[in-house]
Amino acid sequence: MNVARLVRKAKKGNKEALLQLIMAEKDVFYKLALTYMGNTHDAMDAMEDMIVILYDKIDQLKKEESFYSWSKTILVNNCKSLLLKRKKLVLLDDWHAVDEGELGHALTGDPYRNVDQQMDIQALLVHVNEHQKEAIQLKYLHDLDYQTIADMTNVSIGTVKSRVFQGLKRLRDHDRGDVDE
Repeated sequence: MNVARLVRKAKKGNKEALLQLIMAEKDVFYKLALTYMGNTHDAMDAMEDMIVILYDKIDQLKKEESFYSWSKTILVNNCKSLLLKRKKLVLLDDWHAVDEGELGHALTGDPYRNVDQQMDIQALLVHVNEHQKEAIQLKYLHDLDYQTIADMTNVSIGTVKSRVFQGLKRLRDHDRGDVDE
């Protein structure tokens, strides 16, 4: 699939081209929305809203090859907006992970994992603040690079690295019992 070619077609009003772009990454979009929204229904609502926004604003995209990072940023911002409207912030209620010892390797997204392992990871993430949780999830659950996370969350790359580092440090300290309860 030639992303740039499809984006150019979508910019000219070709709905099929936009649909092809979205469908090629639908699982990635869904997983990202589910991370923020916490349930399937709200994740699907966020994705529907994202599609409308993409259709309305596709002409504003400057670099065709940046379509996916741009669209993920729109999805994340839409999820955050929906959560603010609903006065709730649930980053993880229904996500998939495998505990392999270290959190960085544990957050893989295997849909066939043990429910106890999911609960263990969720219980661990309770011990970090919301910004750290978000950065850790985007880095390890969604395998995004620091720059993409910085763009999506509207903070500097240094802030993202700090949030991941401090969050993982806090989790390691908690696991060793170094954190006061």
